[in-house]
Amino acid sequence: MAFVEEAHVNDIGTVFRVTVYDTTSTGGTTVANISSASTKKFIFKKPDGSTFERVAVFTSDGSDGQIQYVTVNGDLGGPGTWHLQAYVATPDGTWNTSVGYFKVNENL
Repeated sequence: MAFVEEAHVNDIGTVFRVTVYDTTSTGGTTVANISSASTKKFIFKKPDGSTFERVAVFTSDGSDGQIQYVTVNGDLGGPGTWHLQAYVATPDGTWNTSVGYFKVNENL
């Protein structure tokens, strides 16, 4: 799961984009059509272990499984290794993505 090439403390406008996949019982994966999702969110875990959630939006119509969130002031409040997981709920089910990580770098 890839998020950003580089993020820094207090960056505003950093785009986090995730593709939601559906895994079959035989081990295959396909992009989940989440166009009917009523809930779309990202859960961020800071280096200190605390978490917060942000509402995500589709990048198109949701049939491509992609959602994104663009950071605002105060989101990336500290340096270190952060974790991110996406969650979507549709009439057909709910999905949590794999947990990914990214680094937030210090500024001068």
